[in-house]
Amino acid sequence: MINRRLAEKLKNDVGVSVASVLLPKSQMVDMTKWSVVACDQYTSEQSYWEDVKAFVGDNPSTLWLIFPEAYLETDDENSKAERIKAIHAKMEQYLRDGLFEEMEDTVILVERHFPGGKSRRGLILAVDLERYDYSAGSKSLIRATEGTILERIPPRIRIRENAPLELPHVLLLIDDREETVIEPLFAQRDNFPMVYDFQLMKHGGSIKGWAVRDESCIENIYQALLKLSDPRKFTEKYGLSGQQAPLLFAVGDGNHSLATAKAWWEKLKSTLSPTEKECHPARFALVEVVNLHDKGLIFEPIHRILFRVDKEKFIQDFCRHYNDLGCMAYATSEKPSALPGSHVIGYVSESSDGYLVVEKPLGNLDVATLQSFIDIYLRENPGTAVDYVHGSDVVERLGRRQGNMGFFLSPMDKNELFKTVILDGALPRKTFSMGEANEKRYYLEARKIR
Repeated sequence: MINRRLAEKLKNDVGVSVASVLLPKSQMVDMTKWSVVACDQYTSEQSYWEDVKAFVGDNPSTLWLIFPEAYLETDDENSKAERIKAIHAKMEQYLRDGLFEEMEDTVILVERHFPGGKSRRGLILAVDLERYDYSAGSKSLIRATEGTILERIPPRIRIRENAPLELPHVLLLIDDREETVIEPLFAQRDNFPMVYDFQLMKHGGSIKGWAVRDESCIENIYQALLKLSDPRKFTEKYGLSGQQAPLLFAVGDGNHSLATAKAWWEKLKSTLSPTEKECHPARFALVEVVNLHDKGLIFEPIHRILFRVDKEKFIQDFCRHYNDLGCMAYATSEKPSALPGSHVIGYVSESSDGYLVVEKPLGNLDVATLQSFIDIYLRENPGTAVDYVHGSDVVERLGRRQGNMGFFLSPMDKNELFKTVILDGALPRKTFSMGEANEKRYYLEARKIR
């Protein structure tokens, strides 16, 4: 047990709680069938989720505790309500059946191995939603890195508001260039009890976890996070003019899941007494914290697929829009030679391939150029829909189907992330992905929120 003073310092100074984590009892579950990938992956591939369902069978699984977003568009309102009701019932059942072991005052040290050989390390802990603000221009300790689509929050709140549990797929990033938070713990991993070690389904690689309960280790985590959030050091690190509010945690994955937790907390806390507000479990959200400089953390682009789109109209309207804004925009079947400062966006369709070129673009990122126009096009052409996908192979496969277009976007330099968010605010939504779809966080740990 950590002492109360350390728990208060963690919450008040760095917005962290290590009060409780739930893990499934390995003797009661097949861990490979228990752990499934984040619900916002494979959103245009229901076949992936049907394969997962067949693999899991009737076994205990996080599949029954989440709402895969692949079904959001195809389920009618009654089906959605039934699915959410079933999620809540299954959570209650797992709690009644004693499926979980509660680990108090514990941080979980995680190592994820991916197909291909690379690995990523992280820490499972909870963060204080009072220190998080996803609104534009936020100066909070925890900030979104991309724009939040407010319409995506209400359906998720319907799940969270009556749920006794949360299961995280949120990844928060720290800009820890000197490797002071996670890496020292990993060097000592043999001193900690291992709490899981298994293969993940569907080419997800493998994962190991160690329970860190030693008070001196948790004190070291606190001291390292405190140093990263020191206002003077923060200002010096990024070469900022004047003192600015420190950014300690940047949301890398799961932006809308964390925003949902925040929105529900804001609604719930209005019903609580001052004492209850201080310690209510829904005030916190379970996350995995990852060092931005982890060698296994690769930023991949998130590509776009348009469905039911008139290709020729889209291209004409795109070029007209940016030419009217003073850019030089055109489409070409051959990739242009070097055009410094220009955006060159490749596309595929059923009938042809090509490139959209914008010389003298208005912003720094090609994703902003494309997404800004897609938003306009969707408003003016409500029959067209967009999806955000990982992997050029998915763009090739889906983009070439009748009525579709697929667009390839460029990766972002991860070393520019924190300074960009500090100076410019949140990036355009779906700017980058931390790895391919099968490298996303798999649901595994849980926490009581009621």
